Amino acid sequence: MRSPKEHIEEIRKVKFSIGAKEPNHLTEDLHQAVKNLSSELYAKDVHFLMEIIQNAEDNEYSDGVKPSLEFVMTTTDITATGAPATLLICNNEMGFSDKNIDSICSVGLSTKKGNRHRGYIGEKGIGFKSVFLVTSQPYIFSNGYQIKFSEDPCPQCNVGYIVPQWVEEHPTLAEIQQVYGSESSLPATIIVLPLKMDKVHPVKQQLSSIHPEVFLFLAKIKKLSVREDNEDPNPNNLYRAQSETEFVSRKNVSAESYTLQLSAAENSTSSGGECSYYMWRQRFPVKQENKVERRMEIEEWVITLAFPNGQRLNSGTSSPGIYAFFPTDMVTSFPFIIQADFVLSSSRETIVMDNKWNQGILDCVPSAFVSAFVSLIKSSVTAPVSTLANMFMFLPTNPSSYPTLNRIKDSIKMKLMDESILPSESSNSKQKFFYKPGEEQGVSLHKFSTHGKYVLNSAFDDKDVYGKILDFLEVQEMENDWYAKCIRGSNLVLGVSDELYIKILSFIFDFWMSLFEHTNIEDVPLLKYIGEDGLVSLLSIAEAKSKQGKKICLSKDSRHISWLVDWNNEFRCSLKYYFLPKSTQEALQEFEKKETVRNWLSSLGVSVFGVFEYADLLFYSIHGAGSKLVITSAHFLYHSLDGDYL
Repeated sequence: MRSPKEHIEEIRKVKFSIGAKEPNHLTEDLHQAVKNLSSELYAKDVHFLMEIIQNAEDNEYSDGVKPSLEFVMTTTDITATGAPATLLICNNEMGFSDKNIDSICSVGLSTKKGNRHRGYIGEKGIGFKSVFLVTSQPYIFSNGYQIKFSEDPCPQCNVGYIVPQWVEEHPTLAEIQQVYGSESSLPATIIVLPLKMDKVHPVKQQLSSIHPEVFLFLAKIKKLSVREDNEDPNPNNLYRAQSETEFVSRKNVSAESYTLQLSAAENSTSSGGECSYYMWRQRFPVKQENKVERRMEIEEWVITLAFPNGQRLNSGTSSPGIYAFFPTDMVTSFPFIIQADFVLSSSRETIVMDNKWNQGILDCVPSAFVSAFVSLIKSSVTAPVSTLANMFMFLPTNPSSYPTLNRIKDSIKMKLMDESILPSESSNSKQKFFYKPGEEQGVSLHKFSTHGKYVLNSAFDDKDVYGKILDFLEVQEMENDWYAKCIRGSNLVLGVSDELYIKILSFIFDFWMSLFEHTNIEDVPLLKYIGEDGLVSLLSIAEAKSKQGKKICLSKDSRHISWLVDWNNEFRCSLKYYFLPKSTQEALQEFEKKETVRNWLSSLGVSVFGVFEYADLLFYSIHGAGSKLVITSAHFLYHSLDGDYL
């Protein structure tokens, strides 16, 4: 069995043979083709980082190993090349095989080509060669192999990039171990990149800008760390990702959902931030008219949507909206992330919008979103409605600069209009009722249904927060007469607590001048009072404003509420003044806007009495009354004086 060193010698002999037999211009063309292809695909320095992460994701790992990738920057020149800084890329994979070595020493010969259906995300066959953007001489140490490459043409065959050379010294494994840390054993694979002078700062900048969301659509890699080998014992920019793999199958759709937790810390001593993501993965059959040569073996699209639950992490640069396993530069304006196996432009910055494969994927996104959103709403049915309301922040209400994405937004809206997703108010706090957006009409304080219209839950009351969402779903404002119909046709006033009743009065007052004054709500029995039978009755605002009939009263002083209400019951046969119930007046006293509501009621004809005013009213009312009422009045005056109320 040949050794790794013997394998490298065989590869070098093949390269030398090609260089000796073929005319020089062919090998020069090969060299230039590799250079051009690498430059075209990796025009930005950041792309080499994405290629390294992609290769690590495609690698094989032993059972029980938590796949991780580490970047270690050092100013120690362990390669003896005179480099101002060196980057170590460490991966705990199983290590390079003979086939991997053959592939990396070739152009376009990827071990992952044609295996996209097995989960490999690399496909171009020159991923590793992207490192030549930042280094002229990369090194690989893996599974007994210790080799390096050069961008300069080899003297024996006039070809660069793909001719391996065995590393006898600098760096040695001992030198690598010293930089990596003597307390830990070396991972199976280590790539050493002595950086070009003008690439040190860009590489550091890109390393510090890696966003933890890069983990969202990786199936293997769970941890990424970036640290600097210097005098500071604490590593910098440590990122960690953990996934809760509780997959839930969904009936009638080829989909699954799960929660993924991301965390990030700036150094080893800080806790950093955390954010969980609701992930929805759904499969769609590839239509024949959308097939392309580069994806001919794929029979289904897998679309994954990521919904951030709470504040997204700020570490690194903010993520764009469309991923092809890794972020593109496309900003969607959507509050969720779209991931699929898109065909990318040569620069990998955007997806090819007019590609029929991509168009087929984008056509499926609205269905995936609606399935995910409905599942999210209905699976959280036991959660408070305020939590459900926050989920509506995932709706794509903002326009996009891409016409195709605007069509996705419009399609999502059209599909949602046929789904029962909006929670209505309910008198039963433990039970939730959902209706279609066309059945909802505005926001109010309590639940009723009139003519197929339902009141949207009050969790959506804040128009500054939910106004655009309600406009997106075409939820209409309540018509003024609707309130009167609902109050008249329900047990709202007498059926709720006094605290909520006061809130209802405050709500009507807030919109009195703009909505309700001089409407039929004035004729609705709305004002509570203690009737002649001692029971709670109702009076309309129109009746209260009238100079005829019953007069509604409030106690001026909260200490005298019980005193006046109880004594007024003694005089109810002759007086036409009726007090609001004790519990109602007490609830008003506790209300934060009590003076505003009291003044409004007073403007409607509700009288506000102290004990003195009530005694004065009583004095003029008993003229000609029977002796019993006179004696009762005397008792009232005596006890009011005795109690220091007068």
